[in-house]
Amino acid sequence: MRLLVLGGTEFAGRAVVEAALGRGWDVTVLNRGRHAPVPGTRSLSGDRTAPGGLDALAKSGDDWDAVVDTWSAAPRAVHEAARLLRGRAGRYVYVSSCSVYTWAPPAGYAEDAPVVEGAEPDAEHSDYVRDKRGGELAAVDAFGADASVLVRAGLILGPYENVGRLPWWLTRIARGGPVLAPGPHDLPLQYVDVRDLAEWILGAVERELSGPYNLISPQGHATMGELLEACVRTTGSAAELRWTAPEIILDAGIEPWTQLPVWVPPGSDMHDALHTADVSRAVATGLSCRRVEETVADTWSWLRSIGGMAPQRPDRTRKGLDPEVEAKVLAGSGGVPGTTS
Repeated sequence: MRLLVLGGTEFAGRAVVEAALGRGWDVTVLNRGRHAPVPGTRSLSGDRTAPGGLDALAKSGDDWDAVVDTWSAAPRAVHEAARLLRGRAGRYVYVSSCSVYTWAPPAGYAEDAPVVEGAEPDAEHSDYVRDKRGGELAAVDAFGADASVLVRAGLILGPYENVGRLPWWLTRIARGGPVLAPGPHDLPLQYVDVRDLAEWILGAVERELSGPYNLISPQGHATMGELLEACVRTTGSAAELRWTAPEIILDAGIEPWTQLPVWVPPGSDMHDALHTADVSRAVATGLSCRRVEETVADTWSWLRSIGGMAPQRPDRTRKGLDPEVEAKVLAGSGGVPGTTS
């Protein structure tokens, strides 16, 4: 298989490249050259935000079995690349997001749930939701519904994460001491290891799939307790998880998802949207999800290999809770280790 990855050096794109090389595929990447390419790839240089940014791709004259595009800004960039590659690639895989569904999607929503309005394939950058939906429209417009795959990813975790969720929890727990653990302990989570996402994408290319797919683990693949306890075991920390009721956290003004990454309160619109998607279509077409312990351990191993400081995408908000806020809430909350608050 011949694969073109637009990007290919960070997080999801890198995982796709590594997985494809592991299968013996011929991999070409197009990017700005800001990060070292994965060994074994052929690199083309181009900035999709600049005039002439696709010149290297246009001049290459190569054909590919598939293109994988993880773009998250102006849909116009997706449209320009897809139109250029029409007739030169068999399939266009666009890594989108479950955020494209109209807020708030009901618990158990599937791929036929309503999507946001107002997105356009040739639009400039607006907001994340409409940018991703616009990217979907761009891919379908250029390649057609039968030759485009819309990967509606949810929460993505794993090595090379540049968003700051699991790395924050690992570094916080490694620091030790009492840790504000947002309850309940058995709160079901839905996420996908970036490597499982990558393997499914390559399988989709091989199977010649098309259309939208919610790409996250099955509901309740892990719980908040299992995730944080895996962080404690993996880091070897003496951290003490203090399980704290959601209402105490919310009353303290702490923002779910950002200040306490991954977590959102049960029974909320956010939990329905982020942790209850119907993924039966992806599972039926090969999605397999590794255990939370493996995701946590491998992320920690990677994090230590780069000195403990994870990269941070400049277009994403920083995650994590201020230590003073955490200490104040812990002092007044009565959170107890081992409870299921």
